[in-house]
Amino acid sequence: MQTNFTAEQLRDSHVAESEKILRKCVHCGFCTATCPTFTLLGDELDSPRGRIYLIKDMLENDRPADEKVVKHIDRCLSCLACMTTCPSGVHYMHLVDHARAHIEKTYKRPMSDRLMRAVLSFVLPYPSRFRLALVGAYFGRPFAGVLKKFGGPLAKIGAMLELAPTRAPGRSRMEGPGVFPSQTTSRKGRVAILSGCAQPVLKPSINDATIRLLQRSGYEIVLPKGEVCCGALVHHMGKEEAALENARRNVDAWISEAEGEGLDAILITASGCGTTIKDYGFMLRDDESYRDKAAKVSELTKDITEFLAEADLGEPALKPDFTVAYHSACSMQHGQKITRQPKQLLSAAGFKVKDVPEGHLCCGSAGTYNILQPEIARKLRDRKVANIEKTQPDLIATGNIGCITQIGLGTAIPIVHTAELLDWVYGGPWPEALPGQLETVKAN
Repeated sequence: MQTNFTAEQLRDSHVAESEKILRKCVHCGFCTATCPTFTLLGDELDSPRGRIYLIKDMLENDRPADEKVVKHIDRCLSCLACMTTCPSGVHYMHLVDHARAHIEKTYKRPMSDRLMRAVLSFVLPYPSRFRLALVGAYFGRPFAGVLKKFGGPLAKIGAMLELAPTRAPGRSRMEGPGVFPSQTTSRKGRVAILSGCAQPVLKPSINDATIRLLQRSGYEIVLPKGEVCCGALVHHMGKEEAALENARRNVDAWISEAEGEGLDAILITASGCGTTIKDYGFMLRDDESYRDKAAKVSELTKDITEFLAEADLGEPALKPDFTVAYHSACSMQHGQKITRQPKQLLSAAGFKVKDVPEGHLCCGSAGTYNILQPEIARKLRDRKVANIEKTQPDLIATGNIGCITQIGLGTAIPIVHTAELLDWVYGGPWPEALPGQLETVKAN
């Protein structure tokens, strides 16, 4: 794609990076075939190619974002299926991130939209605030359906209330900061685990299972002091300074451990967070104080299944008689290019693993997308659930808390994190997310 940025514009590293990305696009349109919003809406401007044209025009002319640009960029899930499909290597993620930051700086959203985004940014990245908010959501949840019928801002509030659990679990005894020693005679290594923000509130059992599994496999686990939300949530809303501040704080926490007792890896149990943390080196490339440290953190970061695929888990403690539909989160398969390891781990543990038809299409969670774009998110969820149910599984496995919450609203089939299933099969307790009767009927 030909571009016409001025030399002055290209002095800005963000513009210069976007210009390189734009030049790689050859208008082929392969991306439209795998884009969820184009599949649903059929509008060229709701495809990656269409959005690229909008972004190019906005950045090249150095003009504020307008309502048209905001509408179509907001509809983008950042699922990154387009990056998997693109034959030219267009790094759409960095381009759309730049566009969102530009929108945040130059466009004044309607008051209701600003308030909703402010509330999400103030609450979700902070576990204590999120726990408190869930108390209010418990009483508001019965009104979710009514609010959704009104459309507009009320529909977003309804979608947010619907996503709230009917019962929030209590705090985990394994909640950090803290160190959990290896349970073997000789330690194989030392790893950090991202505690996260929403996940330890909604499903603390995920990190608990991961810690137990790693301890039995010979690893010491640290939940570092000073760690915060990875920054993905505010990053995808264009709030770049807030995202970078979170990144710096996490880099400080993990580098302190790496330079102290040492770290073999930084493990992530929410793939959406993993995609962002693996990008810290890029995000902080202009910060001389953090550039090298951030690159080191990105290098150390691995999804839990990526790490376990190279670890020795030993022999399964039991033989599960379950058919599992594996849902590969977009941030896993498109963002991190991790596709085979989770399925291999589940198969090695004894599960019969089935792929989901149209597995490349997003479930509609996408961070806060299912709140900010509830109608599109619902259609994508229903399509995903229909495809999952075609495989007739006993349960669904995935590696992202957002997908667990989103898909769980649309089906009665139990959905559980991959690490919880592995923990159970290799000697841990029965996963909390699964009904008790399944344990006696299908496991031996």
